[in-house]
Amino acid sequence: MTATAAARKEKESMLIYGFEPYQPKAGEEFMSPEQLAHFKGILEAWKRELMEEVDRTVHHMQDESANLPDPNDRATQEEEFSLELRARDRERKLIRKIDEAIKSIDDGDYGFCEACGVEIGIRRLEARPTATLCIDCKTLAEIKEKQMGG
Repeated sequence: MTATAAARKEKESMLIYGFEPYQPKAGEEFMSPEQLAHFKGILEAWKRELMEEVDRTVHHMQDESANLPDPNDRATQEEEFSLELRARDRERKLIRKIDEAIKSIDDGDYGFCEACGVEIGIRRLEARPTATLCIDCKTLAEIKEKQMGG
């Protein structure tokens, strides 16, 4: 692999749903219109990708659903469908979170912690565009969850 190809591959791996990581300008206000547009683009691209996966699953299940005579083949197919549907259910919940994040962008609340109101941070939002808590509040929530659960 040439140096140019390696650099291109590294740059592509840094893309977030086709978007390069946001580079704030000196003195730029947090969640400026440019930043909001950046995150809205990421969220919409992510949602589009998930919706395409849902469509592929529906078509796959329609195409593959056959009345197989062998009970083992039928059981295997049903298990595969069950796993796919479980994955799509998780994605459906994620789509709902994406819609909520897009709504918070439209409402002007995006990027700020729901618990304490501080900035969540651009890098955290790029890692998890649906984040609603700053890292400190999220850490506390996880500690509380572990204490309650075990």
